[in-house]
Amino acid sequence: MPMKILDHLEEILIAFLMAAATTIIFVAVVHRYASGIPVIQDYILHWNLAWAQELCIYMFVWMAKFGAAYGVRTGIHVGVDVLINKLSVPMRSKFIVFGLLAGATFTGVVGTMGSTFVWHMSNTEQVSADLEWPMWIIYLAIPVGSYLMCFRFLQVMVNFLRTGELPHHDHGHVEGLEEDSTDPQRAAQDVNWFEMDDNLHPHDIAHHEGRKPGNGPAAGPTAGKGPKENDR
Repeated sequence: MPMKILDHLEEILIAFLMAAATTIIFVAVVHRYASGIPVIQDYILHWNLAWAQELCIYMFVWMAKFGAAYGVRTGIHVGVDVLINKLSVPMRSKFIVFGLLAGATFTGVVGTMGSTFVWHMSNTEQVSADLEWPMWIIYLAIPVGSYLMCFRFLQVMVNFLRTGELPHHDHGHVEGLEEDSTDPQRAAQDVNWFEMDDNLHPHDIAHHEGRKPGNGPAAGPTAGKGPKENDR
């Protein structure tokens, strides 16, 4: 239950930061161009939105840090695993665990160094240029995001040791749009003819045409029929 709460908070925070930053940028751009229109410039010219750009930059930084942790949890980060997939299963598992431990160690070190940096900055009076917020609050994204990412690496590693599975994200899947397996025609359309059997080699064009590799064009739906049967 606590893990589900943490997952939802992570997703809500990322979505909120993205939506809020986009809205602020939109309002700032509209204000900039509308200030040159004589009809309405007297009403909005006194609005001071000089802080909008700085705030959006900080929001995107926080979003990126939490988004990186979300990427580890859901498996959307890009990884080069061609050589690892060629290894035997026991050796492959060792390399995967090593990679996850390396990621956890790196993010843990970054989080620790970031915490030290934020601690020293909190003893100063540095503030941001436009918002005049304490800079240590803004830089707090580094240790918080890095420690969360470290925790996600360890979480994925523990789950891999228990189940042997890694989080996988299907980039072709649309949330809320499920495949209809009850309709044979729809199910046939949903087949990915170029999927990889061994995570290394995609199907060739023969699978897309419905024939086995190595057979000629006659191996299609009319294979085995004589000239007379085809002319009927």
